[in-house]
Amino acid sequence: MANIYEKYRPKKWSQVKGQSRAVQIIRQMKQRGLAGRAFWISGISGSGKTTIARLIASEVADELFTKEFDSAEEFNQEAYQEVEREMYLYGGGKKRGRAFIINEAHGLRVWMIRRLLGLLERIPKHVVFIFTTTKAGQAGLFEQQIDAGPLLSRCVNIPLNSNDGLAKVFAKHCKRIAEAEGLDGKPLSVYIELARELKNNCRAMLMAVESGQMIK
Repeated sequence: MANIYEKYRPKKWSQVKGQSRAVQIIRQMKQRGLAGRAFWISGISGSGKTTIARLIASEVADELFTKEFDSAEEFNQEAYQEVEREMYLYGGGKKRGRAFIINEAHGLRVWMIRRLLGLLERIPKHVVFIFTTTKAGQAGLFEQQIDAGPLLSRCVNIPLNSNDGLAKVFAKHCKRIAEAEGLDGKPLSVYIELARELKNNCRAMLMAVESGQMIK
């Protein structure tokens, strides 16, 4: 049985919470097409990076033709070569596209970044690349002090909201889910306090709700 975070992960844009600016950017770009591009999504842990990455991917490719790497370390030389071969092939299903998601992209090594600079210049029109990271900005983004500018300039940059307003948004969201799952019994103020305690990490909040570790 899936945990409640996965069970209630947004399946469409209207369900994404607290990231209206990011959703607006993507919806605007949909008019010109999301394929043939690379996206760079940055935000704190649990703010919705992977959710948004998967939603972008779903606009371009069917699930079987979406490949997700959990970390930059997993996106190694062998994986890169496989992606480079596959991206020139059309996917199956109705969408026929391909999507590649690389999470924790701030861990990319110098040699990989150099390869990506060339690859992102020639993304086929049926392919989308999505990078996610918990690190914001360009300064000190990568180890070994490599300049992040050239890579980021090849991507549509989408920084996610992480301000204090998220606490109430995520608190209401988690309370609704808790009520639906029969796990509620606390006022909204407790959920807001939980959000602040967990630094607006919606995933961590739902795990606390499910495990009965709500703060008192």
